[in-house]
Amino acid sequence: MSKTIGDHLGYDIHSYEATGRDRFVEVKTTRYGKRTPFYISAGEIRFSKANSDAYQLYRVFEFRERPKLFTLPGDVEGHVTLRATNYRAHF
Repeated sequence: MSKTIGDHLGYDIHSYEATGRDRFVEVKTTRYGKRTPFYISAGEIRFSKANSDAYQLYRVFEFRERPKLFTLPGDVEGHVTLRATNYRAHF
């Protein structure tokens, strides 16, 4: 979705369950271990909360050596501790 529509939707892939139900997938990749911190946008967090029944974060790690994957279903905040790292200044 980010390539065809843009990176503002809150997910990367719109897929479907075997039942036909929507599945929204966000993929986060790092080259280091499973517990390596990753960046996630405020929009992605909001989308995961609003669509928790259909949202999956796919966490790809050790990407350069032997890629591995696990998933975090639903609201991302239920799985990780979030820490603000950027701020936007407005006038």
